[in-house]
Amino acid sequence: MKKVLITAVLFLSAITAFCQQEENGTIYIKHPYIEVVNNANKDYLANNFTTTQNYYADTAKWWVSGMTDFIPIADAVKMWKSDFDKFDDIKQVQFGYPDFLHYKKDNTMVVQSWWTWSGKSKKTGEIVKVPMVMFDEFNADGKISREYIFGDFSKMGAE
Repeated sequence: MKKVLITAVLFLSAITAFCQQEENGTIYIKHPYIEVVNNANKDYLANNFTTTQNYYADTAKWWVSGMTDFIPIADAVKMWKSDFDKFDDIKQVQFGYPDFLHYKKDNTMVVQSWWTWSGKSKKTGEIVKVPMVMFDEFNADGKISREYIFGDFSKMGAE
């Protein structure tokens, strides 16, 4: 009976040791960096890229689904401007709510936000809608250093 009890205690101790929880950071529903992302999106919608660029570090990189590599933010701005050459009535409506994720490891700071991009094609008159998720990494200076966006943008490229 003693062996069974000792075995059970050891077994439970092992399970407890392997089931320990550890925090990897903090998730915020309100944070100034969320406002930076919201303001950058407002400036994009206003076709105001001079101001939009102020939210990004000079060395910032940008990527969207379908690209093989990140590109410099200056090249991304050129792509954003071309949206207004191809589409009218561009909207980017947030759904759900954004989160600021502050990870302990490497002090990584990311805003995760969910949007539906839409615009009316100047060529076909069709309304194009793209659900997407956007991740904005911030540097220690509070500037966006990396932005990556996941969504099916194939309909936009056909314009």
